[in-house]
Amino acid sequence: MHIKTSHNYSLNFSTSARNKKKIKYIVYHYTGMRSENKAIKRLTDLNSNVSCHYFIKRNGKIILIVPELYEAWHAGKSNWKKDISLNKKSIGIEISNKGHEFGYENFSKGQIKSLIKLSKYLIKKYNIKASNILGHSDIAFERKKDPGEKFPWSYLERKKIGIWHKMEEKKLKKFRNKKISNIEVLKFINYLNKIGYLTKNLKNINKTKLIKSFQRRFRQKLINGKIDKECLIIAEKMSKLSK
Repeated sequence: MHIKTSHNYSLNFSTSARNKKKIKYIVYHYTGMRSENKAIKRLTDLNSNVSCHYFIKRNGKIILIVPELYEAWHAGKSNWKKDISLNKKSIGIEISNKGHEFGYENFSKGQIKSLIKLSKYLIKKYNIKASNILGHSDIAFERKKDPGEKFPWSYLERKKIGIWHKMEEKKLKKFRNKKISNIEVLKFINYLNKIGYLTKNLKNINKTKLIKSFQRRFRQKLINGKIDKECLIIAEKMSKLSK
């Protein structure tokens, strides 16, 4: 498969080439900036210390910023399952979007079309598991909200990208806002751990942000940071799909 890209290289990357076999994740981001051009400038500015591998513009055009076999600086402090610092083992894709701070918008059709094509290319090239296709907020929930609740995870899953629970929303909605017991709360946290979220040292992490991160990914219609029966049911299902 050929991916049509333009090039705007960044010097913000680790200069030692990595083994192709070490690449096991794709991480999606939104830019979170008012201006697309300023976002590109920041990702290629030597003084910013941030970058990505690919940038998808609002019109769907793809820019290669850091070659895949080099470590781009997109994930920052991050955790997933037993891995830390996911820059080392991931491909980072930035998608132009103003983000929550500046008027979060729907991703364009052109962006999603290009994202599907690019993701399928990378999945095949690096043999990436569906459960290892992540959002920035999954791996850094205390700092990040992107790509956010408008990101079409369920649609991507239908295109064989990522994972989704596939349960009927009408049936699930009956359990929304239904309280759960303390034992069920512990079960929910255990399910999140199995999915891949960092749940160790619960006293030292922001549990509300953890729950919101899960909701932005798997229960996008209500992001309130509260665990209810609907969240519990979804988490149990996703824990079984996250092997």
